[in-house]
Amino acid sequence: MVFNYGYLTWEWTERLRGYTFPLIFASIYKILHLLGKDTVQLLIWIPRLAQALLSAVADVRLYSLMKQLENQEVARWVFFCQLCSWFTWYCCTRTLTNTMETVLTIIALFYYPLEGSKSMNSVKYSSLVALAFIIRPTAVIPWTPLLFRHFCQEPRKLDLILHHFLPVGFVTLSLSLMIDRIFFGQWTLVQFNFLKFNVLQNLGTFYGSHPWHWYFSQGFPVILGTHLPFFIHGCFLAPKRYRILLVTVLWTLLVYSMLSHKEFRFIYPVLPFCMVFCGYSLTHLKTWKKPALSFLFLSNLFLALYTGLVHQRGTLDVMSHVQKVCYNNPNKPSASVFVMMPCHSTPYYSHVHCPLPMRFLQCPPDLTGKSQYLDEADIFYLNPLNWLQREFHDDASLPTHLIIFSILEEEISAFLTSSSYNRTAVFFHTHLPEGRIGSHVYVYERKLTGKFNKMKF
Repeated sequence: MVFNYGYLTWEWTERLRGYTFPLIFASIYKILHLLGKDTVQLLIWIPRLAQALLSAVADVRLYSLMKQLENQEVARWVFFCQLCSWFTWYCCTRTLTNTMETVLTIIALFYYPLEGSKSMNSVKYSSLVALAFIIRPTAVIPWTPLLFRHFCQEPRKLDLILHHFLPVGFVTLSLSLMIDRIFFGQWTLVQFNFLKFNVLQNLGTFYGSHPWHWYFSQGFPVILGTHLPFFIHGCFLAPKRYRILLVTVLWTLLVYSMLSHKEFRFIYPVLPFCMVFCGYSLTHLKTWKKPALSFLFLSNLFLALYTGLVHQRGTLDVMSHVQKVCYNNPNKPSASVFVMMPCHSTPYYSHVHCPLPMRFLQCPPDLTGKSQYLDEADIFYLNPLNWLQREFHDDASLPTHLIIFSILEEEISAFLTSSSYNRTAVFFHTHLPEGRIGSHVYVYERKLTGKFNKMKF
């Protein structure tokens, strides 16, 4: 979109993703490029800072809403719970569609007609909900009970639909269609494609499945963390007008539970709703308030710092090393990189910012209905050594750099030795290695003296 190189994953070729959300960051990249300030560090940090700013705006809106509905004390404790949530810290700066969905959901709630709200505005909140749907179609899940409640309580139902919902939906959907028409080169409704793939066909199971109760038994308790007892306590204390928020949380968990593929981030948009109940709990605590505040802050601080700065950091750190590999010196052979990890383990060109030949193990789902389908990554891990020997049958096709998890090193050691690869860098990744994920990330380099390598793609 900006630099005329990069990589599009299978979701884009199948048109499951829309360009509306990436266009925000592409615009930032374009401005940096025009100013001649498109350094790797700025390309990495500016989108994160932009997302952090949007998340901060949403948090302030949540505080303002609670101040309108209740009083400053309740608003302060809801705000405190939101700010010290470890999962909020973990997600709020990440440029995920789930993060943007959460931001838009909170801001939309500020304009939603809750009892006692002074900022209700049907056009504003429905516009934000529509934008959230355009960016991530599953935004319709948490908003279904909220929209239904508004419709039931609205005396002028026809006016609400004809003069608010339909015009807003038409404008936002038309905008999305035009943006995607420009970049895809053809008319396509990515929101339908997304829902068809993930909901109707349930093909997300290719990337893992969990039992139906996973969100209730693991997912929801984990993202709430040490807020969980305060949430339960607050559910018994909060006024009836907040019952719709609790219904929305339960509805969202139930709907997502019906889908086999489950992830923590999917239910991130309802986490701020839970903080309303946690804030009520803290407001009513008297004797134990100070110990409770200390417990919440310290326990979440540890989790936030560990998950944000330590856990699984190796796949990010290694990209700084790859960026240094990207040189354009005619006196040296050209470099090429092969990431031999589970697919999408590392960032890609956004963290390198140069057209370095790179490759990773592919993992597109089966869209043809083949029985016993295996993607490239699965085939590789069945017998890594044999796969490498078949894939790189001559020296000219070998990449100059290999990136692997430590757990793979012993299994392919014969290939590394015979192909003259030497370990040149080690990066810590996690204290909790599992499956194909190792505790460290290794970089192997092949010293070349003759022709440069032309890596297979």
